[in-house]
Amino acid sequence: MTRLSVNVNKIATLRNARGGNEPNVIEAAKRIQAFGADGITVHPRPDARHITYADVRGLRSVVNTEFNIEGYPNKEFIDLVCEVRPEQVTLVPDPPDVLTSNAGWTVTDHSSMLRDVLSRFHECGIRTSLFIETNQAQIEAAAMAGANRIELYTESFAVQHARIGSDAAQPYTQAAKWAVEAGLGVNAGHDLNLSNLRDFCAKVPHLDEVSIGHALISDALYLGLSNAVAQYRACLHVP
Repeated sequence: MTRLSVNVNKIATLRNARGGNEPNVIEAAKRIQAFGADGITVHPRPDARHITYADVRGLRSVVNTEFNIEGYPNKEFIDLVCEVRPEQVTLVPDPPDVLTSNAGWTVTDHSSMLRDVLSRFHECGIRTSLFIETNQAQIEAAAMAGANRIELYTESFAVQHARIGSDAAQPYTQAAKWAVEAGLGVNAGHDLNLSNLRDFCAKVPHLDEVSIGHALISDALYLGLSNAVAQYRACLHVP
């Protein structure tokens, strides 16, 4: 079954808006796992506007499912990941000032750098994933660079799904097949929510994991955190 990793960045955003330590990111991660999530995702950024490097270090001792750290591979990020040693690292091509991830890697333009970084993470025993779009050449380049998985960038799916429904998944169906043919595992994330997740999972084969933060934490304001996790997990149970 496809696994659900919950991104807790937005919990840290709420905490940072007031200062102090409420809501507590560590406690939230414990409860999210207890409510049935299969993993915890974080995306520390250079300006520490939500998850901080201290949060990442603190979470390592309480994440007993799967810890996934996302980020751009600058020196500080690489050093942090090698220190913390999550189960998975997902590399994204974000510039420092971007509000949220808004594009996948053009792997062919960065293959040498990515190959070196991925190799270093592999030496630390960390599974690697590249945030990527539904382009066959880039997916195959990700495999050549040494990635273990790709994470399909699903904003376009979410936008199109609101217009045409499940047919919006067609490019992702094909991309997942290309990935598996290239020897890659398949993750997905960005703008997946309770309205579109079930259709995505039904249409996209070989889907190992989805990473969801903003929508799930927003829904938790209305549904409660335990119920939100349960409803997202239910969307992954596709007959």
